[in-house]
Amino acid sequence: MDLIKINNVTKTYKNGVTAIQDLNLTIEKGEFIFIIGSSGSGKSTLIKMLYREEKPTKGKIVIGGIDVAKLVNRKVHILRRKLGIVFQDYKLLPRATVYENVAFVLEVLGEPSNEIRNKVLKALELVGLKSKAKYYPEQLSGGEQQRVSIARAIVNDPKLLICDEPTGNLDPKTSMGIMEVLKRINDLGTTVIMATHNKEIVNHLKKRVIVLDAGRLVKDYTRGTYDHEIA
Repeated sequence: MDLIKINNVTKTYKNGVTAIQDLNLTIEKGEFIFIIGSSGSGKSTLIKMLYREEKPTKGKIVIGGIDVAKLVNRKVHILRRKLGIVFQDYKLLPRATVYENVAFVLEVLGEPSNEIRNKVLKALELVGLKSKAKYYPEQLSGGEQQRVSIARAIVNDPKLLICDEPTGNLDPKTSMGIMEVLKRINDLGTTVIMATHNKEIVNHLKKRVIVLDAGRLVKDYTRGTYDHEIA
């Protein structure tokens, strides 16, 4: 079943730069997809349009039945409640514990405290950090901080997890550990879309690979690897 349908999408910024050109793409529930391409290929713009940080200039993006392009600003939160988003920088609250960082999302939604506790501990267990619930971000390694941000992104059980260069600040071994976490989340049924420059990760996992070049979809592999010609 389709989770995302992108039809004839073009994104041109106010400065005249066209970052995405006439993009058509269908993503099914439960897929794990890498979006790759050289710098300036349009990866980040596509990712931002998926969580409605940017709107397409032309075309249609439908996620879980929601027409993202037509969504008014005051209703963007409805879309984002259905998504989990992980960035390259961890965006953790420095004065909050690991538990509090993950619980914050649910507190904002007004969930009861016993429900929050169950969901937070489940998410922390999934990313391998249940034993560090009382730690503060400064007491954690970079890889552990990214695991906290992943736990925060999945604590509300989203159907779609969007990752923008989540291993960009991490060494190869730590990056592979993060990918094992993301694969585990995907195995449980969550669709994962990840923009990356990391060739080793893409080649290792052999998932669906979408290649962008100058804003255009140039290749779409069912079980692909990172092309050598991509910088």
